[in-house]
Amino acid sequence: QVQLEESGGGLVQPGGSLRLSCAVFGRIISIDVMGWYRQAPGKQRELVAAITGGGIVNYADSVKGRFTISRDNAKNTVYLQMNSLKPEDTAIYYCNGRVITTTNLYLTDYWGQGTQVTVSS
Repeated sequence: QVQLEESGGGLVQPGGSLRLSCAVFGRIISIDVMGWYRQAPGKQRELVAAITGGGIVNYADSVKGRFTISRDNAKNTVYLQMNSLKPEDTAIYYCNGRVITTTNLYLTDYWGQGTQVTVSS
């Protein structure tokens, strides 16, 4: 079984910063793409940022220049540094990992439980 454990959410004022972390646990052989998604009330879940094992990154237009995704492959952990936060960034942020395990040799998507990010004065 694979578990993704997120941390780092919370309440921050506009213009502030937060750093999200997500560690992947389990009988892991390899992790392909890791990413962060978010879902605001009444809206669909959307991709925020993603990073491949080789470090290629992709960002939603709305966060380019403000958010930075990174990963530590040795620790099976992905990070999201969020700067210049805006009220419209308020959402539940979910970590995603595409993983191969010892019991499932097909790349399979796994999700974290979500962490709330609220940007408000």
